[in-house]
Amino acid sequence: MAVTDPIADYLTRIRNAQLAGHRIVEIPASKLKKRMTEILYDQGYILKYMFDDEAGKGKQGVIKIAIKYDPSTRKPIIREMGRISKPGLRKYAKADELPRVINGLGVAIISTSRGVMTDKQAREANVGGEVLCYIY
Repeated sequence: MAVTDPIADYLTRIRNAQLAGHRIVEIPASKLKKRMTEILYDQGYILKYMFDDEAGKGKQGVIKIAIKYDPSTRKPIIREMGRISKPGLRKYAKADELPRVINGLGVAIISTSRGVMTDKQAREANVGGEVLCYIY
């Protein structure tokens, strides 16, 4: 079955793995998902990741993500993930109107003309773009 919104599928797979208490989740890969995974790792939301390009003939491979949990409470580090720009209604923001998630404690992932980056990086580069999702 074809996925109509691969970013929502990416977020949902991570969310479902956290709810089930899994340590590792496998997600079909794409360039956008790989960059989003790198951002999650850089921001400290996931433990580690691996791109497996050999997982299937004619496919882009899979991304294996090790989910990060708080050692004392055993709750996932990612409290909430939400898709903002959807296929039916795209959300764009100018450089001076980029959203701040929980006053800077969370991260908004933005797709800009200079690539996929966080809201803080987009503000520093003074570029706007499509607001893909919020993570906190």
